[in-house]
Amino acid sequence: MDRSHARGRARRWLIGASALAIIGGLIAIPASRVTAAEPSDMVLDWNANAVAILSTPGTATPPGLGQGPPLSAVHLAMVHGAVYDAVNAIDSTNEPYLGGVSGPATASKAAAVAQAAHDVLAGLIPATAPLVTERVDAMLTASLLEVPDGTAETAGRTVGAAAATAMLAARAGDGRPGTGTWATGSGIGEWRPVPPANASVFALFGDVTPFVILSSDQFRTKGPLDVSSRRYAMEFAEVKAKGAKTGSTRTDDETSLAGFVAANPLPYMNLGMREIALARGLTPNEQARLFAMTTLSAADALIGCWDDKVFWSFWRPQTAIVEAGHDGNPWTEPDPAWESLYPNPGYPDHPSGYNCYAGATWHSARLFFKNDKMAFSLTSPGSAPIPGSTRTYHRFTEVVDDTTDGRIYTGFHFRTPDEQGALLGELVAEWAAKHAFGPAD
Repeated sequence: MDRSHARGRARRWLIGASALAIIGGLIAIPASRVTAAEPSDMVLDWNANAVAILSTPGTATPPGLGQGPPLSAVHLAMVHGAVYDAVNAIDSTNEPYLGGVSGPATASKAAAVAQAAHDVLAGLIPATAPLVTERVDAMLTASLLEVPDGTAETAGRTVGAAAATAMLAARAGDGRPGTGTWATGSGIGEWRPVPPANASVFALFGDVTPFVILSSDQFRTKGPLDVSSRRYAMEFAEVKAKGAKTGSTRTDDETSLAGFVAANPLPYMNLGMREIALARGLTPNEQARLFAMTTLSAADALIGCWDDKVFWSFWRPQTAIVEAGHDGNPWTEPDPAWESLYPNPGYPDHPSGYNCYAGATWHSARLFFKNDKMAFSLTSPGSAPIPGSTRTYHRFTEVVDDTTDGRIYTGFHFRTPDEQGALLGELVAEWAAKHAFGPAD
């Protein structure tokens, strides 16, 4: 079934406008629904809603939870795991994720999706953020305006609520939010906080219970290069030249790519996935399965990535370049004044979390569509002072090529942590595709 971008965007504008009006108390809920037919893109609507709630700062209008990866990725996976189970409980097309939820075949899938996503999000909002709860409630009200009244809607909401309850129960005590500070080293290759931020955060995230993979260390990487090796010196020279805040040899396109991948990947990559789903005319079942595969794999890849960061605890390029005078490598030259293009995040270099996330997301899409070839675009808001931009792709894996290069241009990573992070994400995606979300027996 083909659906145009204009139709989808117009309908979501209506949902957003209705939600804002409800929040402001400007309209009453009409006796009849806005549409007479079952909505077909509710999974996409609630992906957008969940991303907005999780990523929007608490100080914004309307407010959100202001979470960044890795925590927001786990919470988005919880939303889509429940949505997937809710949709699947109605027609049992695929094997369930958690199971234990059932509903009549006549139940409204749209109502089930909206209720499941709403209830998971509501369960994640602290009591100290009542305005965020009001926002999520308004989103649900706006979504249900699209679903015809009757027993199908009621049954769908019951199924969605049950799926959300099961997800929240399954993830209780899973180790979130995985805070804590990192052990600080002082020797060659050992991680320490990086100026000017000197941050140390999310040290315990590798202890979070995975969704699909067997354990957080299931896909241990080969690890960083030997600091005394010539190959390390080559990667050292690359990031020193391309990732510098001043005096860099980056081209204009490389600088644009650095800004592109400095942005939080969760909003812009999920937006791109929604546009792909619309362009391909995916059914509600297919939408639910696509977003379950991509978000649960991405969350597990980040959990595995953080376990790996703890295991290797490797220094960032900025530390390595500043302290290269005593690294024992004759091919590296120190620069005590060197700074990365952007301030470093507060955790070790190896492997790259951004590439774990990107590798899992886009390889999951490749596995879902059973083809790497796909024409699409991604629009990143960028990160000041580098403006946002749009990049066009013809293969899913081209995104991973960009994130691999781009995170070198930010000055955050050597190439090996980028490549091994992307591989970790790919391996998680392949495991998830093989062991979950398959067709029902």
